Amino acid sequence: MKELRLITLVAALLLALPLQAQNTRSQEARKARLEKEIALLDKQLGDNESRSRSALGSLTLVQKKVSMRRELLSRSEEQVRSYDRSISLKTKEIAALEARLDSLEAYYARLVYAVYKNRDARVWYMYILASENLGQAWRRYSYFRDMSSSLNAQALKIREERERLEEEKLALRRLRNDADIVRSQHSLAVKALSQEEEESRRLVETLKRDRKRYEKELAAKRKEVEALNREIERLIRANSGGKGTAGKARPVDYTLAAEFSKNKGKLPWPADGTVTDHFGQRFHPVFTTVKLPFNNGINIAVASGADVKAVFDGEVRQIVVMPGYNKCVLVQHGNYFTFYCKLKYCSVKAGDKVKTGQKIGSVDTIAGQTELHFQVWKEQTPQNPEQWLRPR
Repeated sequence: MKELRLITLVAALLLALPLQAQNTRSQEARKARLEKEIALLDKQLGDNESRSRSALGSLTLVQKKVSMRRELLSRSEEQVRSYDRSISLKTKEIAALEARLDSLEAYYARLVYAVYKNRDARVWYMYILASENLGQAWRRYSYFRDMSSSLNAQALKIREERERLEEEKLALRRLRNDADIVRSQHSLAVKALSQEEEESRRLVETLKRDRKRYEKELAAKRKEVEALNREIERLIRANSGGKGTAGKARPVDYTLAAEFSKNKGKLPWPADGTVTDHFGQRFHPVFTTVKLPFNNGINIAVASGADVKAVFDGEVRQIVVMPGYNKCVLVQHGNYFTFYCKLKYCSVKAGDKVKTGQKIGSVDTIAGQTELHFQVWKEQTPQNPEQWLRPR
């Protein structure tokens, strides 16, 4: 019965191992990504504090960091629970191995005792000679002949089981050590979250105290966004199958457009960072009745001087400079367009053919914030870029 329980437990462990390993790898990858993005936001906040007084910009970054920290804590808690489950399973496995080892050692002791009782070879011979027939004599002879090999085999089994037991105990110690490390990290993350939430509350109070000032800043920002949107719409109209700069017809590459469309949800990210402002309509995080300018794209916080890369094959149609957005690059992919703003410098020019992943420039730091503004358009309709980029 004990053997059956052990086999059942081992089978369950073997089935669970691949799924657990895959889940652990996924959790570790996401955790590493979150930690990297939180560190990036910390750097952004430091830059913002030293180069500008944009409380709204800081609040956006802090609130994003708080959100990511909460997710990190949630994953950390799941990791602790996963370690607890693994420790429990490993403890049960060790208990089953110890029970099996006890059984093997008890059986071995009986074998040794039997050999000891019959250690006199003359007794063996008399026992065989006393057989009633040849068949019984052969069976008795075989029993004595095999007793020595049985002892050796049983001793080998016991040695192997002891070694396996020691390995499992070592694995259990490692699991407990790893769990202690994760718990310690979790405790530090809880403290960091508390500090970040306090910073968020402080920034909210700062904004509330000087509402008029920030309303003026918001009005100026709205003008910048509206000017950018008008310019993008103008550029797209000018490059949507109409006349080129030389007056020649500019045909739309619908084959390229079809390839671009097929890659929806698979496009590489234009820069390595974290999204701090999403597509669509939002309201002010403090003055909740105040609408923020509609975002036709996304804002991606990145490291200072980060490279910006084309998300798909296409042609650079135009490079413009806009207030609040510095240099902006428009790339055409048939009847689709991608737009990259807030660049410090461009490594391409109008008319250049670009390939997926090709560098087109680097991000600038504007008003203390280093972020890429990225848009995707289908003809004259803005798209949600996050629906086109591959999941992370």
